[in-house]
Amino acid sequence: MITDFRLKVFKTVADRLSFTRAARELFISQPAVTKQIGELEKQLGTNLFLRQGNRISLTPQGEHLLEYANRILNLYGELEDAFADRTAPPEGEIRLGASTTIAQYVLPGLLARFRKRYPGISLQVENGNTQQIEQAVQEARIDFGMIEGMASMTTLHYEPFMLDELVLVTATSNTSFRRDEIRSAELPELPLVIRENGSGTLDVVEKALSTRGLSLKKLRIDMQLGSTESIKRYLLSSGSFAFLSVHSILDELTRGQLRVVEISDLRVERRLHFVSMHGRTGRLCELFKQFCLAQSNY
Repeated sequence: MITDFRLKVFKTVADRLSFTRAARELFISQPAVTKQIGELEKQLGTNLFLRQGNRISLTPQGEHLLEYANRILNLYGELEDAFADRTAPPEGEIRLGASTTIAQYVLPGLLARFRKRYPGISLQVENGNTQQIEQAVQEARIDFGMIEGMASMTTLHYEPFMLDELVLVTATSNTSFRRDEIRSAELPELPLVIRENGSGTLDVVEKALSTRGLSLKKLRIDMQLGSTESIKRYLLSSGSFAFLSVHSILDELTRGQLRVVEISDLRVERRLHFVSMHGRTGRLCELFKQFCLAQSNY
């Protein structure tokens, strides 16, 4: 692979904020990592990291260099892709970001099947909410992302790849509520658990509610939690309700722990999207996208 190894070492340390983890990921010794960073700092005439005991952080100069390193390493990837042998089995690395629900419930199966078909391609996955993944794409820390939120940044390119439905659920053990169906006007009567600000799931729910003249301010927000798993656990021990992706509750439905409450006049659907910089997706990324599309319901 064509690359600048010293910049790759720097980027790995900067991304992981750990010399030890960087050494493990790059399959070199920790002293070798320290030496590469030291020589880079000497060459540039500035400190790139602040050392505070066992913790490190980027200096302002280090953050500036990381922007250049991301752009330079991306160009190396594009160069190698441009001269790749199209007749040979594809090889290389994909740096992928995925927002929370996709990372936990949609992506694992896709990754396993993709790796089985293309063993020469390695994948690095970064998790976060929709806003964090969009930011990672803009900063070139990842090649592209998979998000639950709606297209929101004109600097980024969005491509739908899967339909998802968010359904209202509560614990089967919630004896205070036995109905199987409600109307949207009744939602303000129910205690709701919602995702954190910046979550793609929350954005979609808010937009769907607005079509019925509802907003979060009109609802009884019982709790705001940062992951689908924490919401599901909360529901199992409370009489609350939540809008969750159907992909995320299959096991709980099968085990009879959660049940769906239909809303007769409201359907909450979303399109999951690939997100990338305009014109920046390489051959391997396109291969992964097409693989996902072939196995999706879009």
